[in-house]
Amino acid sequence: MRGSTQILVIGGGPAGSTAAGLLAKEGFEVTLLERDQFPRYHIGESILPSCRPILEMLGVWDKVQAHGFQPKGGAYFFWGPEEWEVRFNSLGDDGTNAWQVVRSEFDELLLRHAADLGVEVVENTVVKELEFDGDRPVAALWAGAKDPALSGRITFDYVIDCSGRGGVFAARHLKNRQYHEIFRNVAAWSYWKNVKPLDRGPEGSIAVLSAEDGWFWNIPLHNGTTSIGLVTGRDIFNEKKNTLGGIQQVYDKAIAECPHLLRYLEGAEQISGMKVEQDYSYAADSFCGPGYLLSGDAACFLDPLLSTGVHLATYSAMLAAASVGSVLRGEAEEKEAWEFYQTVYRHAYERLLVLVSVFYESYRGKEHHFYNAQKLTTEQRESLSIQDAFDRIVTGIADLEDAQDVYSRVHAHLNGAESGDPNPLANLNKVHEQKQAPMRPENAVGGLYLAFRPRLHLARAEGATSA
Repeated sequence: MRGSTQILVIGGGPAGSTAAGLLAKEGFEVTLLERDQFPRYHIGESILPSCRPILEMLGVWDKVQAHGFQPKGGAYFFWGPEEWEVRFNSLGDDGTNAWQVVRSEFDELLLRHAADLGVEVVENTVVKELEFDGDRPVAALWAGAKDPALSGRITFDYVIDCSGRGGVFAARHLKNRQYHEIFRNVAAWSYWKNVKPLDRGPEGSIAVLSAEDGWFWNIPLHNGTTSIGLVTGRDIFNEKKNTLGGIQQVYDKAIAECPHLLRYLEGAEQISGMKVEQDYSYAADSFCGPGYLLSGDAACFLDPLLSTGVHLATYSAMLAAASVGSVLRGEAEEKEAWEFYQTVYRHAYERLLVLVSVFYESYRGKEHHFYNAQKLTTEQRESLSIQDAFDRIVTGIADLEDAQDVYSRVHAHLNGAESGDPNPLANLNKVHEQKQAPMRPENAVGGLYLAFRPRLHLARAEGATSA
């Protein structure tokens, strides 16, 4: 491994591989340290269409397409008494916008592609400690994940933390990660074979099925298995686990009480043990600081209801690559580039946080404690700049009439309306985060906007001056 590098990327998941690969494409020296040896298991198997333009920019889309993952035509919701589909519009002639992926295979594909682009990828390596010059990180002390006797030090000019939920900066060093009062949920999932295919909705859809105390995902995978997960409140989960005797029992009982899911599991067999994750919504106080950026789950994480994990990872990685690259080329000052990154990424996250909460609120009924627990408080709504989130929602919808309609319904739900369309998000399937980002001079943030020609960079709006 090098003893020094221009840019250090911590973590080799979708955020790390994307950020590192995009920067290496621009000719920068990039070293990526990954704790595990790929392939390694990870949850988050349903990919949104918004990832496609970023993967195309990275030059990896054709590899993803050729791998044989299950094409994902959209989503189908069994939400209380209502059913509806979300159909992804084509972004290309091949008609494929998104996939259901085995993450061990998908993530390794991205990591190996980053290495092909010139990234120095070092696996089985843990960042143990960071060295600072004042508030600025300047070096990382590392050790072998399997052989701690292997150790060393690497210096860098910039570092992008893509270390996921473990969070080298936010969770371990800065300790500035804040968990939201809502979405204190638990996911318990397993894998099945011989699950009946969904008999409605777009081909290859994820099915989202509400239950009394939560909801299930049903994701078909190309290897013949199906990922089926239960999301429920943490307190509900722990109470039922103690009463029923274990995680499997909670899972089994919830399945037995979900008739829509039961009919797809007739004749199916669970083929793996249970896996569990909890506390699904958090954000660091800041996504950046002198010499560093936090990307993907290292910065923030959101309840999986709308399958936004890989989207936020790749989107933030693109923003990070544009910001660091522009600073290194002298196109922007670090302070203004970091302000751009922080503002755009946080708005993207908060917009989705609002949408997930509204989605949960659309399942009305005072007897359903789980759904009532997902409601944003007045204090949270005020801190999230809801109007700004609304602006970003409606600017991504081509039809102004649809935008006005969605705005009125979302606003009503957040202010306690008890009636109306049970699916306030029905018209949002056309929204892609690329449409929300400042990609034109008139939408510049601090005088900067995201541009892609002649390369990925932060461009300066006419008349704007550097910080």
